Order: sequence, then structure tokens, then C-alpha cells
Amino acid sequence: MSEKQRAIIQRIWVAFMLLSAAALIYLTFSKGFTYLEEVHNAKVLMLWLVCIAFLAEYVDSSIGMGYGTILTPTLIILGFQAIDAIPAILFSEFITGLSAGFFHHKLGNVDLGSKTEARRIVRIIVLFSLVGTVLAVFLMISLPRVIVKIYIALMLLAMGVFIMIGKKFLGGYSRKKIYILGGIAAFNKGISGAGYGPLLTGGQVIMGVQEKEAVGITSMAEGIVCIIGLALYAVTYGLPYWRLALPLAIGGILSVPISAWTVKVLPASMLRRYISYATVFFGLLTLAKILF
Repeated sequence: MSEKQRAIIQRIWVAFMLLSAAALIYLTFSKGFTYLEEVHNAKVLMLWLVCIAFLAEYVDSSIGMGYGTILTPTLIILGFQAIDAIPAILFSEFITGLSAGFFHHKLGNVDLGSKTEARRIVRIIVLFSLVGTVLAVFLMISLPRVIVKIYIALMLLAMGVFIMIGKKFLGGYSRKKIYILGGIAAFNKGISGAGYGPLLTGGQVIMGVQEKEAVGITSMAEGIVCIIGLALYAVTYGLPYWRLALPLAIGGILSVPISAWTVKVLPASMLRRYISYATVFFGLLTLAKILF
């Protein structure tokens, strides 16, 4: 691919981000508007959910972050309750995470063979994510919904700042740091459906893991961790809201092959930079929805 073609793709990406931001600002500040109240056709609603999940997973699988970070506040802004949105996100990301890990492996972005360091990192992350996920799920069930929404907003703001200035606080790679990253990231995922990729992928890259490998590792680990969190939700609260979970899973899985290819085409540093901007943006929007 020529540099001119790469530049065109980058411009399209930036335009997409700006248009999405404008649309979400409109949804947030349109008085009395709730998308769920306006949609009476189930097929139209399903199509919108598929499209939203497709775009969110495209971002996530191409940079290792963004699915829950984008989707959780978007669903809340559109009128879904957090207790319904989060299990649906966990289910869909279980499907898309494993699929993304497979495609990243097949395309050579990461080697997840049985005896590779990447495979060992996946196992470490999953094991140390269990504690964070269990704690987060039980806190989510017991906390008032407004508290959960405020936490989501503040967590997103913190994640955006972390991505932008994280290099000032982390040193070189070590498994101990991977343990800590896995636990905190899983807590974020369990309590809000978001925040796993931004912390884990960014942390790996900062500590010296190759960027493409970090994306593939995060995708695979995230898929496994999500099914653990989903099982805990099912035991304590019930099955996901399938009319939300299935369209999200369909939209996400359709984007995975394109996303894995994108890792080879676009500069990851550019995508990561825009994800940090988007994370702060969504946090501010979520706070605005609560306050206004």
C-alpha cells in the first residue's frame, strides 16, 4: 500500500471520529430525547446496535482498546440501563475477543502458540484478572446505578489521561507489573464493561511488549476474562438481555477480520492517540448525561 493510500485511510478515520463525536453530543444534549423511546421497530433497533458494535469492535481489535470504552457510555446515553448493558457487552466481547485473538495470530500480529511468551502472558493476565472481576461484579450488583454511572465516567477520564501520560510512570517489562495490570483492568471491565483494553494494552506497550503483540494478547485475554465475568453476572443477576447482547455480538464479530488487517495498515500510535481523546470525551459525555 502506498503512502498516499495510507494517508487517505488516516483522513477517513479522523473524519469518522469527529462525526461520531458530533452525533453523540447531539444525543446527549437533545432535551427529552431517548433513542429507546423513539424506536418502535425491533428490526431497526437491532440494525443500529449491530452497526454501533461493528464500529466499536473495529476500533478495539485494531488497537486493543475501545470496545467497552466506546459502547458502555454510548448505550447509557441511548437509554439502556448499566445493569443490562454491561452483561451484554461482556457476552459480545467474549465472542469477539477470542475471534480477534485468532485472526491476529493467523495474520502474524502475535504468536499465541503453546510455548510462546505471548501465550504465557495471556495465562498470567487471565489468572490475575479473576480477583478483579469477582470483586467488581459483586460491587456492581450492590451499588446504586447512579454511582456506577459516575464511576464509569470518572474511570474513562482516568483511562484517557493514563494513555496520554502513562509513559512517565511505568518502567520496563516485568511479570509482576503484568499481574497488577491484569487485576486492575479486570476490575474496570467487571464494574463498568470498559477500561480493560486501555490500561492493559497501553501498559504492555509502555513496558516494552511489541505493539502488535500487545493488541493480540489483550484481545485473547479479554475474551476469556469476559466469559468469567458474564458467568458471575448470570449466577447473581440472571442471563444477559439477549435482544441487546446478540446484535452486539453479531456486529462485533463482523468487524474482526477488517480490524486485524488494520493493525498492519494504520500507525498504531495514531490510533492510540485518538482512543485517549475519545476516552476522555466519552467520560465527559457520560457525566453530562447524569448532571443534565
